[in-house]
Amino acid sequence: MSIEFIEFGKKGNSREIKVILSHIFERNNDLNKEDKRGTAVCIWGTHGLGKTQIVRDYALEKKWKFSYIAPAQFEEMGDLHGMPTVVDPDKRITGDEYTVYSPPDWVPREEGPGILLLDDINRADDRILRGCMQLLQNFELTSWKLPPKWQIVATANPEGGDYSVTPMDGAMLTRMLHATLKFDAKIWAEWAYAANVDERGIAFVLTYPELVNSDRTTPRSLTQFFEQIASIENLKDNLQLVQALALSSLDEVTVSSFIAFVNDELTQLIDPEEILDAEDFKSLEKRIKDISVDDSGAKRVDRLATMCSRLYLKLASDDYKQGKNHSKNLIKFLMFETIPNDLLMSLYMDLQKHGSDEIKEMTRDKKLASKLLSTL
Repeated sequence: MSIEFIEFGKKGNSREIKVILSHIFERNNDLNKEDKRGTAVCIWGTHGLGKTQIVRDYALEKKWKFSYIAPAQFEEMGDLHGMPTVVDPDKRITGDEYTVYSPPDWVPREEGPGILLLDDINRADDRILRGCMQLLQNFELTSWKLPPKWQIVATANPEGGDYSVTPMDGAMLTRMLHATLKFDAKIWAEWAYAANVDERGIAFVLTYPELVNSDRTTPRSLTQFFEQIASIENLKDNLQLVQALALSSLDEVTVSSFIAFVNDELTQLIDPEEILDAEDFKSLEKRIKDISVDDSGAKRVDRLATMCSRLYLKLASDDYKQGKNHSKNLIKFLMFETIPNDLLMSLYMDLQKHGSDEIKEMTRDKKLASKLLSTL
């Protein structure tokens, strides 16, 4: 039985969340120019999806300043407001003393653009959470204020289920704009490929994306596992160690599936380099036909989908360099009848949308255009 989590806002993948952030940040800056306040953003999602990483990567890509706090670590309001200091302007006079606050060292002091991230905000104590309300509303507290062009982003785990979170009431929720992050295997694979995650692990996630939905099997725990096996050249010859490492971070169903994948699927999958560099495409066609069905004769669309996704990742990567056979082999692959039309169309559209001009030029072919039109 699925758990009904309480989440808010548009549900989208990391790419869609970044588009939402870009619009809100741009609008906030426009409002600031009119002496109006912007609005903070809260990104909801289950654990291990990469909510924090998305915000950090966004700041890095834009070359913005970035400040991080985890309100759950705050023990008292002084951690948020800063420490008070009594100022006595004239020691000869009694009663002229007043208190000022020294802001914590994480408080930004330079003008932005920048992002202040309140990570896992609803895991903070209720008193600390209430103390953040003025910050979310006005981008300032009584003791300090954010410099111009700074944005506030919070992340939160959903209410419901077994999450140990502090519920946020309407007064707090309405101080923020909301979006909910959902896992997308293909977009995760793009990130993983660029981050040099073990390609065997990427192939596994693309083949079995439905497994990435449990308490222990998350994008974060899978990445940790793939980092551990990256130095193991032959997984099949080291199954006991691989299984032990998998059990240390993943649930048993995922572990069983990965071991089966190593024993069977991994040896059959065709690498993108083999497709693009093939001198004899006829022999490659036979291999593709063979992996398109299992031993019982059932169609294995999942294998074909993984092969298409991995080919897209290779072609769309920043370090891709075209080889002598790549253009003609890509056309032959896209014309291959064994692969379902919807997979080929999806691959073609992804290349047109996210590929370089060089890739788009490689896909220009009259016969291919005719085939794609016939599938519409």
